[in-house]
This record gives sequence, C-alpha cells and structure tokens, in this order.
Amino acid sequence: MIDAKSVDAVEPFVTKDGSTIRELHHTEVQSLAEATLEVEQATERHYHSVAQEIYFVLKGQGKLEIDGELTYVRPGDAVLIPAGAFHQLENNGTSELRFLCFCTPAYSHDDTLFE
Repeated sequence: MIDAKSVDAVEPFVTKDGSTIRELHHTEVQSLAEATLEVEQATERHYHSVAQEIYFVLKGQGKLEIDGELTYVRPGDAVLIPAGAFHQLENNGTSELRFLCFCTPAYSHDDTLFE
C-alpha cells in the first residue's frame, strides 16, 4: 500500500525549538517534515543527541549556525546537521522560510536538547 500525504492535509504543530512543522512521514528509522519560520523568526539554539538532520530549503532565505559556523541558505540548498551539533536557523528574508527536514532516526521532542 502506498502511503502518500499532501502537506496541506497534515496538521501543523510547534516543535520544542520553535519552528512550525507538518510531519509528512515518521517511522522508527526516519522522518520527513516541512518546517516554516516567519520573517525574523528563529529556532532556539539546540542539538539532537541521536538524530542527524538534513535541511532542504524550498522558499525564502535564512542564516544557519552550526557549532559556531555561519552559512546562508536559499531555495535549492541542502545542509547536513550532524547529531550532537548545536544549531539555529533564522529567517533573515522578507517572506516565510520553508524547508524540508529529514531526520534519521526519526524526530523526537525528547531528542531536542538546549544549552
């Protein structure tokens, strides 16, 4: 059976780091979500002790800090965030920042840790 979901059919929720996500798929080994940050909104600086993440930017632009290093992201950019790396994403553009967040193992509130 095919498990297909439309992002518009998934209820959004706010993660511990402050982004609004719509989780499209969640298994024991991986998850995929669309995340949104409004203009001038930023996630709270955090890390995941177990999960690594890949962000893929769909719309907007942002400033991403990973373990003290800064980079700027825009549509088409994909960034790997290793497990254990502190990170924070800020929308520094003029429209919403939308990105896909792929986590392995799957996203868990319990694995979102702060300073």
